[in-house]
Amino acid sequence: MRIIRYNQPNTRSIPALNRYAYSPWAGLENEIDRLFTAALSDFTGPASTQFPVDLYEDKDNAYVRAELPGIKRDDIHVELVDGYLNLNATRKTKDESGEQSYTLERSISVPETVQADKVAAAYENGVLTVTLPKREESKPRKVTVAIN
Repeated sequence: MRIIRYNQPNTRSIPALNRYAYSPWAGLENEIDRLFTAALSDFTGPASTQFPVDLYEDKDNAYVRAELPGIKRDDIHVELVDGYLNLNATRKTKDESGEQSYTLERSISVPETVQADKVAAAYENGVLTVTLPKREESKPRKVTVAIN
């Protein structure tokens, strides 16, 4: 899946509003503007409290994997509420000015095919893995059809 960021069109991208004829470089110019905006927004905006997760599945389970290095097991909270998997983690750091804590959170929509009462989580070597077992009726089945 590819995520595309939408930007407001500017006068350079609309040939009718531009005084000059369409330039073959207009697309490149807009792409460079978009790349600089995306790259520099990380430095200018507030720090994000979300963290990246990997989602994958096999025939029996769906998995959510998050890398949370330096966070203690007691500072991680996993909840399944109203079809959403909520992951919260608190990182505590000590420096010369005292102790600081950062809260990281992520909410992921969970399909109805998951057995909510059998969800399990494991945290090992800084990697949190949440296992979401599928219901029996949603698992793929192989049916052999006899040919007459």
